[in-house]
Amino acid sequence: TSSHARWITDTALRVGEELGLDGDTLKRLELGALFHDIGKIGIPNSVLLKPGPLTEEERGLIETHPELGAKIIGPIEQLQDVCVIVRACHERWDGQGYPDKKSGEEIPLEARIIFACDAFHAMTTDRPYRRALSADEARRRLEEAAGSQFDPQVVEVCLRVLEAEPASA
Repeated sequence: TSSHARWITDTALRVGEELGLDGDTLKRLELGALFHDIGKIGIPNSVLLKPGPLTEEERGLIETHPELGAKIIGPIEQLQDVCVIVRACHERWDGQGYPDKKSGEEIPLEARIIFACDAFHAMTTDRPYRRALSADEARRRLEEAAGSQFDPQVVEVCLRVLEAEPASA
């Protein structure tokens, strides 16, 4: 939704500023955050809004959305630098993410920031399959996954930003 994308964009930009990113990188971060889920328009609502656990086939379908997103914005010349970010927004620090199983610094920093912000927002909002977690529990889970799912430096800064200026999810 637009409110989800806006919250992630605003939070990601605060994290990026705290990390000292330059203006061009912040612009790519902003656009990557705004478009990170655009590929979900190619996923049926019956899967996106399913109230119960996903089947293996449904999970596989969901996991195509970063590639779909990159294909959607790919033809737009001004968004070429953003395609790699959108594609990498579900790559994990430990290489267990998707679609390309990239790890560590192979993953664009902008995507690592978006991934952490997206995870926090997902945890703190109601979903068809579960109720929202508290902000404290979501922070604890982010911290716990630093070094495996998330870039530890990004998590450290993200937690600092969330503590300094709690944004409503």
